[in-house]
Amino acid sequence: MTLDPDQLGRSKTDLAETLRRLRLEAGLTGDRLSVRCGISQSKISKIETGRITPSLVDVERILRALGASAELVQEISSLTRLANTEWQDKRASWRRGIEKRQAELASLEADATELRYFLPAMITGLLATPDYIRASLSHSPGDKTLVMDRKLERQSVLYDTSKSFTFLLTEQAVTWGLVPPQAMAIQIDRLASLSHLPTVRIGVVPYRAPLTRGPMNTFTLYDDRLATAESFTGRIVFRDPRDIRHYREIFAMFEESALYGDEVRAQLGEWSTAYRR
Repeated sequence: MTLDPDQLGRSKTDLAETLRRLRLEAGLTGDRLSVRCGISQSKISKIETGRITPSLVDVERILRALGASAELVQEISSLTRLANTEWQDKRASWRRGIEKRQAELASLEADATELRYFLPAMITGLLATPDYIRASLSHSPGDKTLVMDRKLERQSVLYDTSKSFTFLLTEQAVTWGLVPPQAMAIQIDRLASLSHLPTVRIGVVPYRAPLTRGPMNTFTLYDDRLATAESFTGRIVFRDPRDIRHYREIFAMFEESALYGDEVRAQLGEWSTAYRR
């Protein structure tokens, strides 16, 4: 699936209009379609007016009730996946105020119980020291003080025993010299310390790990309902179950090659010592 930001913006409207048109062409009222597909009439109305975005399962049930051809099902399913995908432009985020992004992330973290973070390039703010956070914000516009405060406040979620966090970092993410050597040593020590929390599992994929797939980009999984993938210019939000399942499979592949527990803490200790030298 090619992800064109402009196309993503139109897809929800296109899907709503297409489903309504197909129902009318089939000569069905909303009530009759509701009976056929087992979806409430009010929900069908909301889908057709674009007030809610249907899942792929909902759309497949509607198309089956309409007697759609296999070719049409495939076409509308692709449109549904686009409708369940959102592009969040980084410049637009900056214009709104980058501290608002921290509130959005805090809300996602509050709603999820099982969170997975794949970090191929840098350490995420939840695991970062103040020095590391400050350096990571150096290219962001505006007043960074409030953003930094919000990032540090978010770290308290790691102590919520109703949640579980798995952070999967590459060796590059851990050792990339974003701050001076002594500050890097402290940052690496913090990773080792946080790995003792009962809610936190930290894994590191070393350079020597034999892998047939490269670590392309940062992504986060919130339970089985949402995935976000980062790029230099923004982030893509996936809500389609197939996309989320694909990201979970990628995460599991890298997870198998990572170091954990005492083994990862020993490796972190070596890197910390090297920076202190």
